[in-house]
Amino acid sequence: MRAISLQSSEELLCNVKKHLTELKQLLEEMNSHWQCEDMVYRFYHQSFKVYRVQEMTMRMVDALMSLKPSSGEINLRFKEILDQGASGIAFDMSHNKEWSRITRPMIEAFFHAKFFLEMAVKYGSALDKAPDIMPSGWAALLYFYNIR
Repeated sequence: MRAISLQSSEELLCNVKKHLTELKQLLEEMNSHWQCEDMVYRFYHQSFKVYRVQEMTMRMVDALMSLKPSSGEINLRFKEILDQGASGIAFDMSHNKEWSRITRPMIEAFFHAKFFLEMAVKYGSALDKAPDIMPSGWAALLYFYNIR
């Protein structure tokens, strides 16, 4: 476990606050019917349309990466989830035989990215400075950038 870098934590919070309006808009969009709700439905319905969840995931990841403090880097556990679930895989009829194995990682990557976006919005709105005693969600966001 890395020691907390207060400077990196402050830099992250500053970056989040600078982009808070756009982050809120993106989160609202991801929570909308045609994003999160429809993608979960498409997974259970076994619809090829679930494959577009990869693009939505990458939009959130791109937004999160734009907040990265100078000393931050993407967490390896998240990168593994992302590599398995947002690798740009295209639908093929043969995927129907292994639907869950192929598409469930896409939904998982989406939900992990959405969680980190939610934490950025929540704590970017609530915090005035990087806290010494951290709420779990803020601490998780620090882990996203490997600064905790």
